Amino acid sequence: MGDSGKEVFTRLLMRWHRQDNGRQMPWKGIRDPYRIWLAETILQQTRVEQGWAYYERFVQAYPTLEQLAYADEQAVYRLWQGLGYYNRCRNLLHTARELVQHYGGEFPRSYDGLLSLKGIGPYTAAAIASFAFGLPHAVVDGNVLRVLARYFALHIPVDLPEGKKLFSQLAHKLLDVQDPGAFNQAVMDLGATICKPRRPACNHCPLAVKCQAFHLQQQMQFPVKAQSKSIQSRYFHYLVIRFQAKTLLQRRIQKDIWRGLFEFPLIEKNALWEVEHLQQTPEWQNQLPTDDWSLKGVIDLQQQLTHRRIHARFFYIETPVAPHISPHQLLVGWDDLCQYALPGIIVKYLRRNPYSIL
Repeated sequence: MGDSGKEVFTRLLMRWHRQDNGRQMPWKGIRDPYRIWLAETILQQTRVEQGWAYYERFVQAYPTLEQLAYADEQAVYRLWQGLGYYNRCRNLLHTARELVQHYGGEFPRSYDGLLSLKGIGPYTAAAIASFAFGLPHAVVDGNVLRVLARYFALHIPVDLPEGKKLFSQLAHKLLDVQDPGAFNQAVMDLGATICKPRRPACNHCPLAVKCQAFHLQQQMQFPVKAQSKSIQSRYFHYLVIRFQAKTLLQRRIQKDIWRGLFEFPLIEKNALWEVEHLQQTPEWQNQLPTDDWSLKGVIDLQQQLTHRRIHARFFYIETPVAPHISPHQLLVGWDDLCQYALPGIIVKYLRRNPYSIL
């Protein structure tokens, strides 16, 4: 790509951004690094339509970095509930506290400084650097990859190291260094509203006149991906034990999905088991050491994560005898369940369980 190619791409894109880009978002155009960071963290692996409401709730609950840093961890998890990818939430809290304790409550004003913070990768660092501080760093997300791959008809896979390097270099070469924040916003908005994954609105695209994929009528062949990760199925059996208007909860502490969240006592197997077989296991018998219990209902639910499919079977059990409580478990009031941060699949169950208050 020569200088003229860069000039055409950037000129057409920026003209569209100034004249025709009407995409509205509450974080768009702000210079506050805290709110930019908050928005970009929420939007990782999340559609804007879903993340919008979460962003507004977070800003209302924690309008400043300091308020987030000193917030109760479970309260933050509850606010995050339903977004998934809870590592983002853990990193959000960790970095907020680190910034307050070691940086005087201020974000580093350099790309490398931002990149050194936990949970801030190249994309988020570039977003904060360009939007908040006007530094010439190009963001490269899925929308950007798609726009560039189609415009230049690039066959190199975007998910291989050499592809990631090439697209990053290309984005930086195209960057409008006079207004990097506006450029980054423009290319992301173009990918989100016009150069969409399916049914791109090419007839309304300001880049169509020079877009190679459009002229080849091969829009859907780009971007190219080399890897296809398999989906792993996991099978969870939850014992929803109700005793005197209370139930058992335990916190997930292992380095796995939903770490830090609370759940019912769990038995994980390699398939979904029936109660007749499950109650013979040591896990069940340790939790319910006597036969003085009654099974009131069984509900099966599924949740699709990025590379996992969770098959969950919930056994709703009532007992007049106190269940065994392990050191890592706690007996909580049934009406108090809403005060704990729970995985989305458990929230879904509680809403469907006829005995639930949710």
